[in-house]
This record gives sequence, structure tokens and C-alpha cells, in this order.
Amino acid sequence: MKKALIAKIFRDIAEMLEIKGENFFRVRAYEKAAQNVESLPDDIEAFAKEDRLKDIPGVGKDLEEKIKEIISTGKLKYLEELKKDIPEGLLDMLNVPGVGPKTAKLLYEKLDIQDVVMLERMAHAGKIRGLPGMGEKTEENILAGIELFKKGRERLDLKTAQDVADGFITRLKKLKDVKKINPAGSLRRMKESVKDIDILISSAKPEKIIQAFTELEDVRDVIAKGPTKSSVLTKDGIQVDVRVVDGSSYGAALLYFTGSKEHNIKLRRLAIKKGLKLNEYGVFKGEKMIAGKTEDRMYKAMGLSYIEPELREDRGEFEASLKGELPNLVNIGDIKGDLHMHSTWSDGGSSIEEMVIRSRELGYEYIAITDHSQGLKIAGGLNIRELDLKRKEIERMNKKYKDIKILFGSEVDIDSDGNLDYPDSVLKEMDIVIGAIHAGFKQPGAIITKRIIRACQNKYVSIIAHPTGRLWGSRNAYDVDLEEVFKAAGDTNTAFEINSFPQRLDLNDINSRMAKASGVKIVINTDSHVAGHLDMMRFGVAVARRGWLEKKDVLNTAAFDKLTLKNLGLTG
Repeated sequence: MKKALIAKIFRDIAEMLEIKGENFFRVRAYEKAAQNVESLPDDIEAFAKEDRLKDIPGVGKDLEEKIKEIISTGKLKYLEELKKDIPEGLLDMLNVPGVGPKTAKLLYEKLDIQDVVMLERMAHAGKIRGLPGMGEKTEENILAGIELFKKGRERLDLKTAQDVADGFITRLKKLKDVKKINPAGSLRRMKESVKDIDILISSAKPEKIIQAFTELEDVRDVIAKGPTKSSVLTKDGIQVDVRVVDGSSYGAALLYFTGSKEHNIKLRRLAIKKGLKLNEYGVFKGEKMIAGKTEDRMYKAMGLSYIEPELREDRGEFEASLKGELPNLVNIGDIKGDLHMHSTWSDGGSSIEEMVIRSRELGYEYIAITDHSQGLKIAGGLNIRELDLKRKEIERMNKKYKDIKILFGSEVDIDSDGNLDYPDSVLKEMDIVIGAIHAGFKQPGAIITKRIIRACQNKYVSIIAHPTGRLWGSRNAYDVDLEEVFKAAGDTNTAFEINSFPQRLDLNDINSRMAKASGVKIVINTDSHVAGHLDMMRFGVAVARRGWLEKKDVLNTAAFDKLTLKNLGLTG
């Protein structure tokens, strides 16, 4: 284990030094040392104890001391110092196939691309092809590499997991012996990340189903195969597990394998108190099965109303069920519009009209085009003159498309002092003003909290976007006191966003529920940068459902004439 850790640290150092433009021979020294440490036949700790570290090719006095430090502490101070000079997400970009240190350095220096999410957006927007030595094919390769990067992680983002599950379920549904089929596990509960894919099937012929499953074209390796269950790896290295049960126990099995573990434990305890036995085959009174075919019957047998999968985390759902106080959760069909999206006016890859057309196909009554503000030059932020031109295009679109209202807005940068990127004289002319932090993520929590509160206090700020700044798998949430921020939002009638982009999902479920308890209204947006991103609304809705949000808690479930947002002129 220590060999692998030392090798990884040395490789990280080599990559950082190359990004910083350090001497080639110094970079190569760390790469060679990593390779030589990794290939040692013996435990490196034995080398250290026997004072033989300098016997390792490429390891001199300096690297010897660094290896000792890693063995002793599990980390290296020199690496931590290097990290201070390099954006947190930049190293992550190096895990994208086709993006090496030189490419990452160029992307950072020329376009200020600091993480994989920004890399993907810039590639979609066609911004990379203009760099030296890069073209349209480079962008295609980067986008393909990003997909591989996402799938190769220990856990999958929700969209990747959903796409994989949908692909298998679509093909398995075509088998005549499949009676019922559902995803299970954390995917069915719509957790923000998923370790592997669980699929449950009802069939009287399980062996035929298992055989067909293991022979699907996406299967690379069969990990395990039995008469009723099997595990495979896809060609992208994703684990998919299928279990086949009899129809009489399908509801019991679906409940059991959906989880969560905590929910199931409490459910079993409740069954015991009632003198019942609960397992994956059903609910039993003595030897007699009294429920098992459907989940609804399972819950009823224990005196509970049906609990939606997203709520099954032992966060009060049992108590609410017993009292008849479970929320009527918001659904994707309740959403009437999307109030955060970008176009080719800034860093988007689709025109305003393309965004309008897709939104109409989704049945939306209204949308807001909210391109970046002038200070975010890397994202093509609009100056005052460009804002006016964009407004005129929106006016033309509103005349052309009478069945949807297109709002004029901006995602306005909140600077390090809490100031907004446009003066109030400009903000007051907008229908929607979205405040967002795009820099200064490492400021102390008190400062970041004050920045957001100050933005809430601006009478023109309608929504705070991606409020904790986290990027799943790339950047942790910044330090912010949400209790204080939500208090300010309640006082100023400022809405907070659940950002549906799978790498964001920000606010998350816990914070969304906290916002609801604080009386803060939520807007579920996609932050789309191409028209295809608009379909990601379902992931934001999933977060809202996990946060116990109902239709009344989400502003953009309202018809346009009932939409209550600061700056719209419709606030009640």
C-alpha cells in the first residue's frame, strides 16, 4: 500500500511541476522514481528500516527524505505546498484521457479552465478548437475522454448510473419472460452518486433471464453467475447486478434491495414489535405470508403508508408515515420552466433559439436566458453593449414564439467582497438576476457567508445559484454558514437554486430540506450550456424529492403569472 501511495504522490508532483513549466529533468526524476518505487519486489518500509532507500534507482538524498516522510505521516508537505499554486480541479483534468500536463497548462493559461466541468463546457461550446495545435477533433476527443473519466471512477455520478441502468433495462424488458423490472439500490433512491447498478426482475424463468443478461453486448466480464443472480462488468468497467425473483415476492425483494440499510433495519424492528417477520421474501405472521407482492402491501402490513424510495434514509420517514404527514413530493411534471441556462452569447454551445425550441418540446411555459456577466471573461461574460444586443434578440424570440415566455437575465458574478458584477442601473432592467460565486472558493467561511448574504440583500437578485460551489468528484463545497445565509434569504425573499447538473446537484438533499425548514423558496434549474442539458432537470427534481420538497416549495412549478421572484414585477 505504501509503495502505491508514494508512487502516486511522486506522479502528482511530476504533473504539477510540468504544469508549472519546471525543468524537464526534474519532472522526469519524479516520474522515474515513481516507476521504480512501484516496481520494487519488497515492501518499501523494509528498505527504509534497512537504510536501503538510496539503493532504489533514481532515489537520492532528497527523495529518500520525502519517502521517509510519506511512510511516517501518509502525506508529503512538499506536495501540499505545490497544491497551493495550482487550482484544485486542474490535477483532476489530467485523469481525462488525452489531457496531459502540457494540454492542461495551455487550457489553464489561455482559457482559465480549472476543472473537468469547465473543460466539458468549453469543449461543447467550441472554445478549445481555436488554441494552438487544437481543432474540432481535439474537442471531440476531450469530450469522449471526459465520458470515460466519469465512468472510470469508484462511484458513478447519477446521470451515468441512470444511463447505464436505462440501457440494460430497455434491452431486458424485451425478453418475454420478464414480467416486472426496476432499478434498485441507491440508484432507485436517486442518491447523488452510485457505486454499482442493481436491477431486480420478476420472472418464472430466472435462469433464462440470467443467461440473456450475461450475453448482452455491453457485458465485458461476468464476475459471478448463479441461477437467480449475476454480476457483470460493462465494457466501461461499471458493475451491474441482476437478481430474479418470483412475482409473489417481488415487492418484498424490491423493498429490501432498494434500501437504505438504515431504513431496512428500522423496518425490521417495527415488524418485530408487531409480532411479524420481515425479509426479502415477504411479511410473515408465523409461517403465513401476509404481504410480499407489492411494496405498498408490505408497508400496509406494518401499519405504514407507502414511503417513496427517495425518502428511505431513516430521516424521519417512519414517524411521518405513522402520523399521516409524509410529503406529497414534487414531480418532474410539476416543473413549468427553467430559469438558469446559457447560450452562445457567453459560454453555451446552443443559440437562444435552440434553447427555446428544446424548452417548448419539454412543455415549458417560460425560461430565462442567463449568460455570464462581464467580469467572467473566460466564460465569455457580456459587457453592457452585448447585454443590449442579447436583450433585442430575446425580444425577437418572444415575438416569434408566442407559446413560451423568454426572460432576459444574467448569472452575475459575486466578487470577493460581495459586490455584483453589474451596477444596479443594469440589474434593474433584467427580468431575472442570478447571483453566483465563481472564484475565491478558499476564503474563510465567514467571508464567503457575508458575500452571499450581501448578494441576497441586493433588491434585484432573484436567485442564488449553486450555493455551495461543490463539483462532485472535482471540488468540495466551500465553507459557508447556510443557516445564516438562509436567514438572510428568508428576510430578503431571495430564492435558492437546486442545480440539476449531475456534477453539481447543489443544493444537495440535506441542504434543500434545511432551506425548506427555514422558509426559503427553491428553484430547480439545469444551468444548461447546450440544449441537450435541459433534460437534466430530472436530477434536480430527484434532489428536491430526497429533500422532502413538495410542489409548493418550488417556485418554478408555478404558472408564469403566479411566479414570485424578485425583479419580475410579479412578486406577491
